[in-house]
Amino acid sequence: MLALRPLPALEDNYIWTLANDHGEALIVDPGDAAPVFEAIAAGLRPVAILLTHHHPDHVAGAAALLEKFAIPCFAPHDDRILAASHRVGEGDRVHIEALDLSFDVLAIPGHTLSHIAYHGGGLLFCGDTLFSLGCGRLFEGSPAQMLASLDRLAALPPETTVCCGHEYTESNGRFARVVEPDNRDRDARLEEVRELRARGEPSLPSSIASERACNPFLRADLAAVRASLEQHAGAMIADRLQAFTLMREWKNGFRA
Repeated sequence: MLALRPLPALEDNYIWTLANDHGEALIVDPGDAAPVFEAIAAGLRPVAILLTHHHPDHVAGAAALLEKFAIPCFAPHDDRILAASHRVGEGDRVHIEALDLSFDVLAIPGHTLSHIAYHGGGLLFCGDTLFSLGCGRLFEGSPAQMLASLDRLAALPPETTVCCGHEYTESNGRFARVVEPDNRDRDARLEEVRELRARGEPSLPSSIASERACNPFLRADLAAVRASLEQHAGAMIADRLQAFTLMREWKNGFRA
């Protein structure tokens, strides 16, 4: 059995670890080495690092870990990531021998142009592309790229466990309630999240099934969502790309 655990880091990041019974562990997006070293002191033994994109809050701790551990560090083809030992992209497969587990590499541009995800063993490490009840900002990519990336992730098996890079679920939920006021599945998810956070527990991981049912950025085709967007924009929406673009722009300035 493999144990999946998110390590809180920085303000609201999660560094994901996946460990076997011997403590041998995969480390995903270590934006800060300190939480990982704390876990190491408690018995964790890093065997590999996966990086999804170049932003410092996802890669800044990798170099310190590699100074202590001679392990592979997989990252996208992006010269802004200096710590990588192995560059991977669309169609590649990463095998973690200690865990007897392989991950397919998916190109998912939008948040950044070189953003990738790792999918395998029923798990999805998606960095800052798909969040629970939300999606990442468009720092480099276009709305069309992000929509295509989200469509690709949404098409994964519904039971896929979604390991996002940030604890944004509650704030995303406030926006989701405005965009799609009547969604019982979403309301049940937010009640679950409220209880988890009240106990000091992460709201993550999520699942593809849950995101399909609750995440407005995966539901831009729905009439209720379109109606909210048209009311907000004061204009008719021509297609789902325009709907997604308007939703992302609305979310950028949303305060509640």
